[in-house]
Amino acid sequence: MTADDRFDRGFEEMRESRPTGTRNEIITGPVADWTTDFSHLEPEWAADPYPIQDDLRQRCPFARTERFGGGWLPTRHEDVAAIAYDTEHFSSRSIIMSNFRPPREIAPVGGVPPISSDPPFHRDARRLLLPAFTKSAVGRLEPATRAFCHALIDSFEGRDVVDAAHEYAQHIPMRVIADMLGFAQEDGPRFRRFVENALEGVNLPPEERLERMEQLFDYLHVQIRDHVENPRDDLTTYLIDAEIYGRKLEPSHVAGTMALLLIAGIDTTWSAIGASLWHLAKTPADRERLVADPGLVPTAMEEFLRAYAPVTMARLVKDDMHWRGVDMKADDWVLLSFPSANRDPAQFDRADEVVIDREVNRHSAFGLGIHRCVGSHLARMELRVALDVWLQRIPAFTLDDPSAVTWSAGQVRGPRTLPVRIT
Repeated sequence: MTADDRFDRGFEEMRESRPTGTRNEIITGPVADWTTDFSHLEPEWAADPYPIQDDLRQRCPFARTERFGGGWLPTRHEDVAAIAYDTEHFSSRSIIMSNFRPPREIAPVGGVPPISSDPPFHRDARRLLLPAFTKSAVGRLEPATRAFCHALIDSFEGRDVVDAAHEYAQHIPMRVIADMLGFAQEDGPRFRRFVENALEGVNLPPEERLERMEQLFDYLHVQIRDHVENPRDDLTTYLIDAEIYGRKLEPSHVAGTMALLLIAGIDTTWSAIGASLWHLAKTPADRERLVADPGLVPTAMEEFLRAYAPVTMARLVKDDMHWRGVDMKADDWVLLSFPSANRDPAQFDRADEVVIDREVNRHSAFGLGIHRCVGSHLARMELRVALDVWLQRIPAFTLDDPSAVTWSAGQVRGPRTLPVRIT
């Protein structure tokens, strides 16, 4: 069987074996009591979740909801960390809390390995990706990333107001990930749609959501076929040729990992860059200090990651159990709010403040436990370069209209519209 045939058959089998896990109706609408009815999809959560998290941390550190078929929201750092490290009682087979729970049979691989994988498979699937995301490998991408940031700002010439999220932040990780995977750079608009379908479309009927996800995998199928026929030095060809346990990766593994890199690699960094620029636009003292002292940018960047951590990850409870004072049922969702953990005053001094010269900053923006982000070096490089270039080229800017800033809803939070005025 040729490689083309193997992947064609693999994708056909993926379509025929569409998961038939548990489907639950999502109940959306106003939240009367966040302790018993939380919802991370509501507008007030997207706009400003921190007061809600602070209140829950004090009154009800394990919030409960019956939405999405039932789930929990720990808000203290110690609880978030404990669950993140506990692979015996919590499964990663579905990391997006929605109205669909994939069947247990897909563990330990999951749909988008390694982030959806449980031990022991997770370790070997993650190990495959490490060479592409070392500091030295990421360093080779920096010159092109810096040049692209300059090109984006060149396009602003003659304008007083630009959308720093839509016209700058989102394009940087799109370009970097497209180059790493060997995808056409002009496919960026498709990537945005794939991201929105995967992370912001969880309120759709399950069948419609699965159909939208098939658009992503149809795109990946085309890319894989092209790479089989025309191999080159990129991450897609690497995955096609990679082996685990002495045999080639299953087509579903290759496509799932590519989907993970495309979705997670774009939205998380896009959100982090946007949130950092939002803070600097509304905080002139911090902006002026970084302009005067560019060497402080790496330290400030870590504080932006702590204070505006974009990512919340989901787990599924494996079996009924009593855990830290609450009775969890098998297949209950658990949302690991790394943003809430990062603002826990028991873990950080002045936790609710943004301190751009914070010296000790062991934040969990990249997650905790075995699933800590494999691309953290890449994300840090993109964020640092994006801020370096912006502050060099646009040292003075403010929010054009604070009320016009919008934030994404769901498990990855960042500005989606960010109009700033260049002064």
